[in-house]
Amino acid sequence: MLQILGITAPIFVLIGIGYLAARFAIVNREQVAGMGKFVITFALPALVMKALLDRPLEEVFDAHYVIAYGLASQLVFWGGLAFARLVRRDTLTASAITAMGMSVSNSGFIGYPIAAMALGSTAAVAMALNMMVENLLMIPLALMLAELGEQKGRGAAAALRETGLRLVRNPIILAISLGLALALLGVRLPAIPAKVLEMLALSAAPVALFVIGASLYGLKTRGLLADAAQLGVGKLVLHPLAVLACFTLIGGMEPSLATAGVLFACAPMMSVFPLLGQRFGLEGRCAAALVVTTVSSFVTISLFLGWLG
Repeated sequence: MLQILGITAPIFVLIGIGYLAARFAIVNREQVAGMGKFVITFALPALVMKALLDRPLEEVFDAHYVIAYGLASQLVFWGGLAFARLVRRDTLTASAITAMGMSVSNSGFIGYPIAAMALGSTAAVAMALNMMVENLLMIPLALMLAELGEQKGRGAAAALRETGLRLVRNPIILAISLGLALALLGVRLPAIPAKVLEMLALSAAPVALFVIGASLYGLKTRGLLADAAQLGVGKLVLHPLAVLACFTLIGGMEPSLATAGVLFACAPMMSVFPLLGQRFGLEGRCAAALVVTTVSSFVTISLFLGWLG
């Protein structure tokens, strides 16, 4: 138990420090937003590039992992969409956002720090592969369906074009593309750029966790706990179980990489979930779900680590 707490407790202590810093006005929302932008624009892209360049590409890219993780996420996504549409009677837009919350993890801000403490360098490789699945498949699919629900007159082409334009400007996607190109060409960075990349990558986890905690302060959950609980069950229970099942069925990957993938799936939804929901008037439900799943993930991640022994 102490070993498990040694992994999970520092993560949630950092989140708590961020929360208290916002609670007592040591940092304001603009400063937190600036730190978050630093992580998304510089630190996480550097971490992804470092993961792609530190090893030969054939060791980094694992097709079995991408297929299994992508399949599991798709199963949870479409299951969540069907539940929201048929049982909750939500609109297509609300159903797509709900399904995204159930099937897309906070890989960079929470999944990576936990996996890195548990598994070391394998975590960075898993994060790079997860970012491919999430940023190239899951998020565009969810946003396109959400836009379709809002733009009945414009149709799929307009929603797809808007989503595509967002993707090509995404720093994570740019880092994956550049890292893959350099890896394919066999390019190794000189000492100074490589050191800069390493320093930026090392800052990703602590700053990201601080931002998560600070962002949680002020989010409202009153009257939305039932919605948040349903989203939480999908994200913290169904998604990890689906990933574990698909990894077991498909196989063909290193056990440590598969373990990292399940740990990533145990993480709550991404921290920008309320911001994405705000575009469609769903910020209340999304914020409540983020608070509930982030707090509850301490238990579910600890249970999974305990099950692993």
